[in-house]
Amino acid sequence: LNVTPSAVSQRVKLLEERVGALLVKRGQPCEATASGALLCRHTERVQLLEAELGGRMPALPGAQSERRAKLRIAVNDDSMSTWFIDAAADFCIERELLLDVVVDDQDHTAQRIREGDVQGAITTQAEPVPGWRSMKLGRMRYRAVCSPAYFARYFADGLTRDALRRAPCVNFNEKDELQKRFIKRMSRAEIEPPAHVVPHGEGFVRACTSGLAWGMCPQRLVA
Repeated sequence: LNVTPSAVSQRVKLLEERVGALLVKRGQPCEATASGALLCRHTERVQLLEAELGGRMPALPGAQSERRAKLRIAVNDDSMSTWFIDAAADFCIERELLLDVVVDDQDHTAQRIREGDVQGAITTQAEPVPGWRSMKLGRMRYRAVCSPAYFARYFADGLTRDALRRAPCVNFNEKDELQKRFIKRMSRAEIEPPAHVVPHGEGFVRACTSGLAWGMCPQRLVA
């Protein structure tokens, strides 16, 4: 920032006095308080609005700012691994936006909006968060995937309840419900199979193709 640490502390203190709230938890490292995070999100939204206005009205004083606005958006890992960056790239280049991606489960990304942590989300939730808009983007199909050797080892007699109960699956994280939904749809029973946890898109697919487990993979990723 080209200023001394004491100057930074003084500016933060003045800002806290101005807004009447503690904004930073001092420590190693420093963290934003709830009020501080709210102020950061508000500032980022204002910067986005200014960037959008500047793109439409380039002659506006201050429109050609050297400081780029940041678009913070929650996206599920499978979308990141397939289509999202390609879809967002031209938009961010045209508007000169910096992309700040938060990766979370598709059933939970909308909660990030409610918490004020992001300015948008790729989500399975159809109803918009109050005060926000929702737009249907498309559909992502998933397939149950395993290696031929794994299939022969566990599913030679078909996708029976006993086989699904014994065969290890792989979950992306503790929020991942796709495997459990598939099992319930196929068996009409509540089954808790042994499960690996691999919170990495490519690693998740490798776990399925290597014979370690079976899992639900995006069709576009495994085609």
